[in-house]
Amino acid sequence: MNTELWTEKERFHVQGFTRICGVDEAGRGPLAGPVCAAAVILPHGCMLEDLDDSKKLTEKRREALYDRIIGQAVAYGIAFAEVEEIESLNILQATFLAMRRAVAQLDPQPELALIDGNRDPGLTVPSQCLVGGDRRCADIAAASVLAKVTRDRYMRELAQRYPEYGFEQHKGYGTRAHYAALREFGPCPAHRLSFLRKMH
Repeated sequence: MNTELWTEKERFHVQGFTRICGVDEAGRGPLAGPVCAAAVILPHGCMLEDLDDSKKLTEKRREALYDRIIGQAVAYGIAFAEVEEIESLNILQATFLAMRRAVAQLDPQPELALIDGNRDPGLTVPSQCLVGGDRRCADIAAASVLAKVTRDRYMRELAQRYPEYGFEQHKGYGTRAHYAALREFGPCPAHRLSFLRKMH
């Protein structure tokens, strides 16, 4: 178990914050599909076995953790910013929009939101950025799992609508197979056209 995940939260708990949420996103880099954000408030003292940064976990482990996180969370929110919003706002602002939507779903609202990364998304609750937060804070790690699993499931659904691109394999990321499919078939409505401008 990655015990480091609980020390950061304890530091804020000692300062008097009891309801702390972690916020993270999945899907900033892909060529297709929405960006997904999640916010999670875990109960104080909740030690979820196997919890870690979603990028370090297998798909099977993430899927199993997803149900356990939802089962134990005081509150959680999961939200998308769609391809159209990514195109009109830019990926960073669309990510912040998804984060704000996810936090807005929390009931009760947190006293403090810990955000993975170094950019403030402009939440309506007090927040603090934590670089490498998905490795340092259990609530952010839990949010990273919810966001990643939710987005992966969405991309598997998209794969049924647009089977020629192999979304179920690469989840929209710029793999060799994905670029080959783009050259053969051109983009579909799920693609972020601004991300394809550099394509040769």
